Amino acid sequence: MMTNEHAAWFHDTFEKLVRNIEGAVVGKTHTVRLAVTTMLAGGHLLLEDVPGTGKTMLAKALANTVQGTQNRIQFTPDLLPSDVTGVTIYDQKTGRFEFHRGPIFATIVLADEVNRASPKTQAALLEVMEEGRVSIDGETHSVGEPFMVIATQNPVEQAGTYRLPEAQLDRFMMKTSLGYPDHDSTVALLADAANRNRASGVRELITAKAVVDMANLAAGVHVDPAVLSYITRLAEDTRRAPEVKLGVSVRGCLSFVRAVKVWAAANGRRYVMPDDVKELAEPVMSHRVMLHPEAEFGGSSVQGVLARILADNRPPEVRAA
Repeated sequence: MMTNEHAAWFHDTFEKLVRNIEGAVVGKTHTVRLAVTTMLAGGHLLLEDVPGTGKTMLAKALANTVQGTQNRIQFTPDLLPSDVTGVTIYDQKTGRFEFHRGPIFATIVLADEVNRASPKTQAALLEVMEEGRVSIDGETHSVGEPFMVIATQNPVEQAGTYRLPEAQLDRFMMKTSLGYPDHDSTVALLADAANRNRASGVRELITAKAVVDMANLAAGVHVDPAVLSYITRLAEDTRRAPEVKLGVSVRGCLSFVRAVKVWAAANGRRYVMPDDVKELAEPVMSHRVMLHPEAEFGGSSVQGVLARILADNRPPEVRAA
């Protein structure tokens, strides 16, 4: 169980991580907090936004914050699965097959424009994102801990892209976007226009082992059974909604619980409140809800469906653990 002292330390460390990343991403505190939460919950993050809003900058800044290895994979239509996971090559000198690791073997992996690769290449991420390992020629290779995939995609340019399948989307703990900065933040960015790579100024602040330690600490945050029931009811209602073709899975509920535990600890608490669930409902659930085409044509949206479900489900009254 997490103690009050642990919760206070977790809160202070979390805020330092957020401020460090904000050295590169200006005016997007909430999105940065979501990204750090995903990392400490052992999940993966999908950044979807229009071009030029800083998706890659956020991913790089988060990677630079962790004292571990990082790789960037530029997804293109001609990218092969072996270009991601690695390949086994026969060595004539030794007479043996040797495995050459691909760029997926890193602490933080940036999958840039992931929807531009073919479905076969996208599928190469399925096993490693779920189980943290790669199977090549009958042998299993672990990518180690911590391991996080930060994928970006542009929803505007659809030519030459391949939509991520539902099974792939479900493996991302959260999906969020940055959007355009406000006026003051834009002015601050323009004043520093000479700095072409703001992420390079983000210093390493936490070791890879410390990330694992914080994740283990957050796992001890108390979640009342009433809150677990609340999350379950929300997920069940996404499956029953008439506009919805596919609702939130059990895997999505498990990701939800892990995320709210970190969110509570980041706020200096050792127990989860219903408000934590409300705040994370959209980034955790939105990409897991698929609407019927007829509903979309009729003007329905995922955000609207989730807002209605949240309004229809009364949150429980939970006391501190």
